[in-house]
Amino acid sequence: MQPEQYEAWYATQRGQWIGEEEYRLLASFLAPSQSETLLDVGCGTGYFTRRFATDAVDNKVVGADIDLDMLRFAAGHSAHGIDFIAADAQQLPFRDGSFDLVVSVTALCFIQDEKQVLREMLRIARRRVVLGLLNRHSLLYLTKGRCGGRGAYRGARWHTPAEVLSLFDDLPVRHASLSTAIVMPGGKLWSRRLEPLLQFWLPGCGAFIAVAADVWSAQQ
Repeated sequence: MQPEQYEAWYATQRGQWIGEEEYRLLASFLAPSQSETLLDVGCGTGYFTRRFATDAVDNKVVGADIDLDMLRFAAGHSAHGIDFIAADAQQLPFRDGSFDLVVSVTALCFIQDEKQVLREMLRIARRRVVLGLLNRHSLLYLTKGRCGGRGAYRGARWHTPAEVLSLFDDLPVRHASLSTAIVMPGGKLWSRRLEPLLQFWLPGCGAFIAVAADVWSAQQ
């Protein structure tokens, strides 16, 4: 998908709502404090990187991606003060503990060795890592994810909530927690209004999974 197409989707009514719901959930897990630094791994067009930067107060926010076209778009559509760099998520060019917070939004769904990416995120995070992933126990998977996926979801890896938590097994983390959003992915007015109730009635069935874990060393 071209950067312009990807970004334009977030300008649609459905995209605006989904983007806002996903951002709200991610931001609640990140909970950045003043002057904390943040790295967005697999930042794409920088949609979420820009949103994270709005929560920052004199914070350093960096987006990293291996796709140069996406990075050029991100740099050209973002405010000054956000840095974008070309980097392989499986071998990030940062020293240990370079950022307070490290986040990745659905990028791991398209990377073969997702555990290696998570190790790298934990290596450079001082306080917390947050992942956004796609939920196999969701209506969106039934309509867009089966048989290799359709459209923007083609080739994506979908996880169950239990599989997401198991990604942290044998890694130096504490307090892993998980929540989901977007139970009804159509974005119609009625589904938007029902979303809080649907999350209560169908916990763990939202299409978007957010999981956070604190770096073990930060607790010592």
